[in-house]
Amino acid sequence: MENMSRPLDALNKARNKRVLVELKNGRQYIGNLVSFDIHINTVLEEAEERIDGEVKRKLGTVFVRGDTITIISPQ
Repeated sequence: MENMSRPLDALNKARNKRVLVELKNGRQYIGNLVSFDIHINTVLEEAEERIDGEVKRKLGTVFVRGDTITIISPQ
């Protein structure tokens, strides 16, 4: 049986990879996960904002406050 990792271990595996970050307000950001902290405050590079699955704008580097995030998913 595979050892279960801690949540921050899963985020560490996703570092420098594309991730989807979904917020409580329904917005989604897709970008390269650069860094995060214990509060899951997150920095993405080459980020795009998606609303209803459609790219609305390219943002570059963004900081996302951890308490607004509902999902972080590797792409």
